This record gives sequence, structure tokens and C-alpha cells, in this order.
Amino acid sequence: MSKPKRIPVDRVQTGVRMEKRLVKVLKGLAECCDLSLGDLLEGICLHALEGKSPFSESTLGQISSLKQVYGLDLTAADSHSLEG
Repeated sequence: MSKPKRIPVDRVQTGVRMEKRLVKVLKGLAECCDLSLGDLLEGICLHALEGKSPFSESTLGQISSLKQVYGLDLTAADSHSLEG
């Protein structure tokens, strides 16, 4: 199988703030997938902007385990209620 064509992009540093446990889960998932956190977030965002799920069933299982490890009990329904 051939490697996909590489697409050059310009990347910028961001100063985003995120919920601590969510960041831990994302960092853990990036490690499991052998990706940088930035690469993982790019993939999630690109999928979301097309209305597609970025995760396979297997990856969702990994996410569930990481959420338990880091005590992440927030859901998408909570996203408009967070403060801090």
C-alpha cells in the first residue's frame, strides 16, 4: 500500500484553554495513536467540520477507558454550561 500524498500546510501556535481532564484524555489518546496532540486535534476538527465521526469503534473503546482513568464525566450536553 502506498503512503498518502503529503499536503503542506502552515501551522500556528494557539493559546486555547480546555478542561483539564479533557486534555488528559486527549493527550492519552494521542499517545495511543502515536500522534502529537496537535495532529489529533486537527484530525478531530477536520472530521467534525464535515459532520463525520473521527473515531472507529476500537478508538471509542480506548477513549472510554481513558475517560474512566482521568475521571472525565462531562458529555457533549455539558459543552454550553462550562465555566472557569
